[in-house]
Amino acid sequence: MQQPQHHHHHKPKPVLSGSLSWIRRSPPPSPPHKKPWGAGGGRGRYACRLVPLLVLTLYSLFTVLRIPSSSLVVNTADSERVERRDDVEAFKTHLPSNQNGLEAREETRSPASLPCSAFISGEAGGGGESSEGVLCCDRSHYRSDVCYLRGDARTDPSTSSVLLYDAPRGAVPEKVRPYTRKFEESIMRTIDEVTILPVADDSANGTEDSSSSSSGRNSLRRRCDVRHPPGVAAVVFSTGGYTGNVYHEFSDGLIPLFVTSQRFGGEVVFVVLEYHYWWLGRYGAILERLTNYKVVDFRYDRRVHCFSEMIVGLRIHGELVVDPKLMPNGKGLQDFQALLHQGYSGGKPSSSSSSSAPAASSLPLGLPSRPCVRADDHAAAKPAKPKMLIFIRKQNRVILNLPHVVTACRRAGFAPHVMNLRRQTPLPVIHAALASADAMVAVHGAAVTHFLFMRPGTVLLQIVPVGLDWAAESFYGKPAQELGLRYMEYKVAPEESSLAAEYGVNSTVVRDPSVISSQGWWEMKKVYMDRQNVTVGVKRFGELLRTARLHLRNATACGKAAAR
Repeated sequence: MQQPQHHHHHKPKPVLSGSLSWIRRSPPPSPPHKKPWGAGGGRGRYACRLVPLLVLTLYSLFTVLRIPSSSLVVNTADSERVERRDDVEAFKTHLPSNQNGLEAREETRSPASLPCSAFISGEAGGGGESSEGVLCCDRSHYRSDVCYLRGDARTDPSTSSVLLYDAPRGAVPEKVRPYTRKFEESIMRTIDEVTILPVADDSANGTEDSSSSSSGRNSLRRRCDVRHPPGVAAVVFSTGGYTGNVYHEFSDGLIPLFVTSQRFGGEVVFVVLEYHYWWLGRYGAILERLTNYKVVDFRYDRRVHCFSEMIVGLRIHGELVVDPKLMPNGKGLQDFQALLHQGYSGGKPSSSSSSSAPAASSLPLGLPSRPCVRADDHAAAKPAKPKMLIFIRKQNRVILNLPHVVTACRRAGFAPHVMNLRRQTPLPVIHAALASADAMVAVHGAAVTHFLFMRPGTVLLQIVPVGLDWAAESFYGKPAQELGLRYMEYKVAPEESSLAAEYGVNSTVVRDPSVISSQGWWEMKKVYMDRQNVTVGVKRFGELLRTARLHLRNATACGKAAAR
């Protein structure tokens, strides 16, 4: 959920060898504006005399403005144009499928007349060895802006910018806030902005002779402190915004990072704005399966990093969504889940673990191999009770009758285990608990995100407080079903909500939440998320538990039949 987080960005000491930083803001120069002129009255003859002078002045001014700054200018030979592919119309963009409900705006095209998303997704071909400069931005998505650079891209540690030498003629400066909540202006204002400054190729205009062009160009470019080899791209993104909330860390960050970067097979460097050391410690097991290189701290690393290819921003398909139709290799959310299982099962990635080749059998790339739960042939007398984890909350959306809920789970044939997650709870601990569990019960909230650790065929039972029906289904229900989980909901009745005691059981707040929701997200959050607790109806809840138990019993029978 979009829960605001007040982040205190600790300024880390620039001591880690693997962290790097750069860039401040440098707005592009405004183009000169021509003023309209005309003749009138007795001054017409003077205007006619002034016309040649005005034209000459404008021409001189235009010529002066075209002279590049000595600190940025570089001339190169003409770039080759990328041949247009016959199947351009089949290119996928990172626009979401209709089921995700995200609207499209506009998408600029590259100099080669290809959609920019084709370069971002890699469908336009690699850029490691190509001599053609490309600078384009896809701003068509409701959730994020993404820019693509190919050529000689160099980070500028002093101006919060990236310089693209050998840029195509006509390229203009671009500004990007590389975070995936573009629709939420209040959050986007807190995200650091990256300025992309193109430095055009002037050699075709004859400004340099061929004998001195190469040495002259190189002498005027920012000196590379770290030159990354051709074929190693950079992906620039921010861990600001709602980072600190586990749901947003996955939905706004890690899954879009997987969508954007997995096509590189590990040959990619992550350049992070608003970098948090705890974030790297918490999610390092995932990151090291997406990249073979150390993470670069955009703000505090003062070195100039040089790349032949760069993506600024992250592609996103929706809430906890990886849409195979929008992926060039058809990967889906199951592939992201497999990466989680690899990372938090304790195995170390091999040098090629990020590539498209299958990993070792101990770290399967696909879904966990058992489609059915608990196939224990040796348990002939009495099978073990299925394990159920109950995630509880302490501040809001609290289960007020938790002991009765635990008893109901036990009576339904489960072995319940209550988990009180804290921010410092290690993810491997949570993963181990859920990867071995048969069912999970949780009130709607960020902790439900951990269903990503569960095996297919298991049960996710979400308790949905009053006013949160849509969010519960969209944020967690659909992705859980995509992973093969049996998804169930217990919808809290009006009299079971603490809001009934505060506002009255027949009040508009309790009976018609759409009235509050129509006033905006923050009003809805303040009432239904921050001020509501629940009392679960044990009888109605027990019926759901029996349905879940029957599902698991059938799955177990399936597993035993398969074993025979």
